[in-house]
Amino acid sequence: MTTASDLLAALHARANPKRADALQGFFQTGPGQYGEGDRFLGLRVPDVRAVAKEAKALTLADVEALLDSEWHEARLAALAVMVNRFPKAGQADREAMVALYLRRTDRINNWDLVDVSAPHIVGTYLLDRDDALDVLERLAASENLWERRIAAVATFAFIRQRDVVPTLVVAERLVNDRHDLIHKAVGWMLREAALRESAPVEAFLDRHAATMPRTMLRYTLERFPDPLRRRYMTMRVS
Repeated sequence: MTTASDLLAALHARANPKRADALQGFFQTGPGQYGEGDRFLGLRVPDVRAVAKEAKALTLADVEALLDSEWHEARLAALAVMVNRFPKAGQADREAMVALYLRRTDRINNWDLVDVSAPHIVGTYLLDRDDALDVLERLAASENLWERRIAAVATFAFIRQRDVVPTLVVAERLVNDRHDLIHKAVGWMLREAALRESAPVEAFLDRHAATMPRTMLRYTLERFPDPLRRRYMTMRVS
């Protein structure tokens, strides 16, 4: 499998129209919804990953062509190709992939696309960079919903290294965000951060639990001991 056309053909061969109809609803593709206009072939994620695994020879031009596809699974496969390639890539190749990723965030345009890629591409790339917080804060300040989610979820790479500072910096920026998908992403990252370093997350909650969005708070507290969870939930203002 050496071209974008080859990969698309492999995806179409596995299409499942009945499942595609269900995915249209699950990913909120109707008018005015966050996934408006997206189209699905009906593949399961493991099937997309299997196709992407056979596409090692794709160029970044092919990857970008897939990102431009109308089909959700083609964009997912493009991201999977980069995720697969990233760990063994040299510095120049990593920089090229990150540049493409950040240039085409308009096509990384649903929560699953962000979640399977942001920690492994953007987050991993930023681990050893002095400008990591600048990049994350710029993304978090974006008007683009998906760039804000990328900022949050990319910090998972730092959390895995027991560095929770980037998560807290992004959470401070997004704590009053208007979108439910950001509430869930930030709460998820705060929960994961608390599993490694609870004290800084508790300090964040001491400042924000009374006013932060309920979904964000609930996600953050999922793994907290019951007494501490009740304490923060009762800090809610009426």
